[in-house]
Amino acid sequence: MSVLVVGSVALDSVRTQSAAHDNLLGGSASYASMAASFFGPVRMVGIVGDDFPRAYMDLFASRGVDTAGLQRAKGKTFAWSGEYEANMNNRRTLSVALNVFETFRPDLPAAWRETEYVLLANIAPALQHHVLDQMRRPKFVVADTMDLWIETTRDDLVRLLGRVDMLILNDGEAKQLTGIDSLPRAAAALRSMGPRWLAIKKGEHGCLLFGEGEFFTVGAYPLEEVKDPTGCGDCFAGGLIGHLAASGTVDAATLRRAVVHGSVIASFNAESFSLKRLEGLSKDDVAARFDAFRRFSRFE
Repeated sequence: MSVLVVGSVALDSVRTQSAAHDNLLGGSASYASMAASFFGPVRMVGIVGDDFPRAYMDLFASRGVDTAGLQRAKGKTFAWSGEYEANMNNRRTLSVALNVFETFRPDLPAAWRETEYVLLANIAPALQHHVLDQMRRPKFVVADTMDLWIETTRDDLVRLLGRVDMLILNDGEAKQLTGIDSLPRAAAALRSMGPRWLAIKKGEHGCLLFGEGEFFTVGAYPLEEVKDPTGCGDCFAGGLIGHLAASGTVDAATLRRAVVHGSVIASFNAESFSLKRLEGLSKDDVAARFDAFRRFSRFE
């Protein structure tokens, strides 16, 4: 079953303490679509400029990502530049150039409006609303967000929560949006705004899943070296919804497995720059790491 992913497609320049790379494939839709593609077909909606490399289009095609909804406009692709400190939890944005993304309007191909599983990747809530306005009764809608939208478009974001089935955000954002320091209490407050399910990311410390009478916690896969954490949150969201669509059902047990699958894909992504690690990754690799997760998290 197909997944619809709507978000940004970018050219990134990333600096770490040991390496620097320019014009890397980036953007929330790119990472999420590649992650979801390990589980089934993906329909990607975004926008790029006429400078967007053909090689990246070929990469999407090789992973079964349908780019019929990827608009190509005259001008330059959205560009982001950032630098990580030795502690890669700390990142500094050096520059942002919206370019063609500034006028992005995510209009869906007619045949895609009946897609049952939808990921509203990290873009402005107004654009996420615009996507939902075009959908016809999706089965499960996941929305990702960030601190910028909480600060600048809070009302739009709060309205969005009443239209989605699941919200993904990190622990700091959950506290920021609710004004509550306790994550269980913050989760209850967020769920009261609309979403039945809530996934709170805790970076290298894993993720918390909340639902009605449900709670699940999973750690992060222990990596010996993190080369580039850019896009890991997007990979988490893409892996999660990809697994749900492949399962064809949404319940507590399936969502627990989906959270772990999202964490697995995110862990692979951190092992190299951009999407380099996912390019050569196989479904067997994903399954093996999922089994490892299961082994070291079992206590009975």
